[in-house]
Formats: sequence, C-alpha cells, structure tokens
Amino acid sequence: MKDVYIGIIGLGNVGSGTLAILAANADQIALKLGFRLKVAAVCSRSVASVTLPPGLGDDVVRTTDWRDVVSNPKVDIVAELVGGTGTAREMIDGAIAHGKSIVTANKELMALAGAEIWDTAIKANINLAMEASVAGGIPIHAVLREGISGDRVVALAGILNGTSNYILTEMERRGESFDKILAEAQALGYAEANPGADVDGFDARSKLAILAALAFGERITPSDIFVEGIRRITAQDFDYAHQLGHTIRLVCGARQTEQGLILSVRPALIPQTTILASVKGAYNAVWVKGQFGGDTFYYGRGAGANPTGVAVVSDLMRVAREIRSGSPERVSPFAHERLGEYKPVPVTLQHRAYYLRFLVNDRPGIIAELAGILAAKQIGLEAVLQLPCETKHDLPFVITVEPTSELAVQEAVAEMSKLDFLREPPLALPMEPPL
Repeated sequence: MKDVYIGIIGLGNVGSGTLAILAANADQIALKLGFRLKVAAVCSRSVASVTLPPGLGDDVVRTTDWRDVVSNPKVDIVAELVGGTGTAREMIDGAIAHGKSIVTANKELMALAGAEIWDTAIKANINLAMEASVAGGIPIHAVLREGISGDRVVALAGILNGTSNYILTEMERRGESFDKILAEAQALGYAEANPGADVDGFDARSKLAILAALAFGERITPSDIFVEGIRRITAQDFDYAHQLGHTIRLVCGARQTEQGLILSVRPALIPQTTILASVKGAYNAVWVKGQFGGDTFYYGRGAGANPTGVAVVSDLMRVAREIRSGSPERVSPFAHERLGEYKPVPVTLQHRAYYLRFLVNDRPGIIAELAGILAAKQIGLEAVLQLPCETKHDLPFVITVEPTSELAVQEAVAEMSKLDFLREPPLALPMEPPL
C-alpha cells in the first residue's frame, strides 16, 4: 500500500519528540499500518540548525515558511505543533485549503475554535485529530470519543496541569512556600518564565473546555468556565487540609446538574482516600463517571516530548489509516456529529462544604463576628481549627462550613473582607465529595 507523507510545523519539545518517535519506531508503525509514515517536510524558525533523527531519510524538505509545508503536493497530513491561536490558525486554515488532513497538539486553539475548524474540515473532506491537546500521553480523547461512547457521562474531574500539580505536591511534601517551589519548577523547566497560564488555571481551562465538549456534546467557550489559580495556597493550608483528612489539588470539574452543566477550574480540598489525591508531581489524571458504566480513571504523564509525541504519532497513524482506506465516514474529534450550544450555568449554583482560611490580627470576638456573618447567610459552621502559631499578628485559622451554595459563600467572604482585623481576604476552597 502507498506510503503516507507528513509535514511537521514546529520543532520544539513536542515536534522534536514526534520526529524521534517516527524515526525510532518506523518499522513497528509500518507493521501496524501495512504501509510507512514518512516525513516529507519540516518547518521551524531555526530549522537550519536542527539535527534530524537518523532514519528519516535525506530528502526531507527543510523550510522556515509554513506555507511551503501546507502547499507541498507530497504532504498528506500536516502536524501543527507550534501552539497559540494566531499563526497556528492560519496554518490549519492553509492546510485545509490545500486538502491536507491535520493533526494538532494545540489545546488553546482547539478549545477556542476547534468545533468551527472541524466543520470546515468536514466540508473539505479531510480529517482533524487532536489527542495530544489534552493530558499528553493519556489517550483521554479516544476514551471519550470511542472507548466509553456508549455511556452517558454525568461528571468528570481531572488534574490537567502538570506544573500546578508539581508545585502543590512539592509544597505539601516539603512544607515550602509557593514562591520557592515555583522558582524551582522554573529552573527545572516545568514552569515558564511567565507561569500565569499554568498557575492561574488558564491552561487547564482550555483543556477542560475540550474534554467537556467531548463528554457532554456542548460547544464550550473557555471564558464561560469559572477559573481560579493556586497562588494563594500556602503550606499551612496543607497542614489544615490534612487535619481534615484532605489534600489540595487544582481540580478541573464538570458535572451535570438539574440546572445544567457546571464547569470550573479551581483549587479544592479532596479527601485523601480518593484516587485523585494520589496524583503527584507533573502527572495528569481524569476521573469519569458514566450513568451506566460507573467510574473509570485514567492516569499518566501530562506533558513532555515523548508522552505528547506518542499522542501525536498515534493521531498521525489514525488519520493515515483513514486516508488510505478511503473511508467516507469518520468519528468527529469532538465525539459528536454536531455540538450543541452551551448555556453557561454559574458556579454560584453549586452546593459544597467549604474550607475558609483566615489570617488575622488576633483579638477577642473574632470568631463570633465571623460566625455572625455566616449565620446571616444561612451558612452552618462545621468546625474551627487553629494550629499552634508563634505570632498573634499573622494568626491563621480555619472554619469549615456545612454544604451551602457558592453564592452564599461568595457573599459572606465579600462581607468578611471589610473587617479590620483581617490581614488579607479569606481564602475559600470547596471541599469536594469523595469521587
């Protein structure tokens, strides 16, 4: 059977990993496909200085202009591995215009415009695959698209940002500050010089938007998802969480309720007995609850040249099969023939128990005053915790409250923030039920 040719745009971490796997695993890939995947062209700004893996051949076209790749008549599939929503969108549109199928690892673009791009791809009779856009080496797209497609997903929760999870679990393990662990993560290459996309939750928000579209069949706009980052978490929060039998993770949550689909990305307390609590370091995990099949769990490395490269190569293989078999039917990358329009449901409707951490200048009557505000919002106290502290001027303590609405908690926190004895606004974290 005739070989399939690939054009790779972007030779950074993921692109380099993809090329290495294509070269080192070429014979095994050919055994699985019945034909060979060959690299016809590569593109990057520094392509002249890039050493290509041995085994790719001597006739690979090198270029600094992505247009040379998407217009190359030899190329069957374009792998867009540059990221972002500007030039990357031009690359994908250009590939579609030239009749090339597309494989991408671009979570931001797929979250923002993936459904629209897929519609365009269908009309052009080409394919779009995006497994590498979420959770690196975990084939969660394939699971939602095909593996459990016969079920009806009612909830999912995930740890989808390895940088944030590394920071939180190192803070927990060593009792160090957020700033110190962040600096170490940057030195190790886990975090960017500007870490905002990771630690403020926006990277995870893009990934949740994609997974929610697959799981629930709705076209999600990332800006409709409630997002909160991890910058305010302290080592003391882990001490208090442990007292309560919990730990803290940046949780991406999606749950069907009577009001509709509630989506959020935020740090939350989760019971130490749950499987998500055991996910540490730069690993990712996704828990899915089906109406009929019950709970399933998926775990692995969420980033890195090899895990993400495996996802890209697997997509290249799937698309190559479709090209060579000439199948007129293809499974949508969003698992649904068409996505419905999502009607945002505010996170304020969510009911949870909450962890409220305060930092105060100590004086008599503080707890009574805080309890009065909670009572006025019909919020019941569950417990008050205060670990030993050397100072009375930055005294931390915690109040946990019975299940109540997010709205009531937000209103109480806003009122509490005006109190003169508070050193900073209260930190409010939901306490997730056992998964």
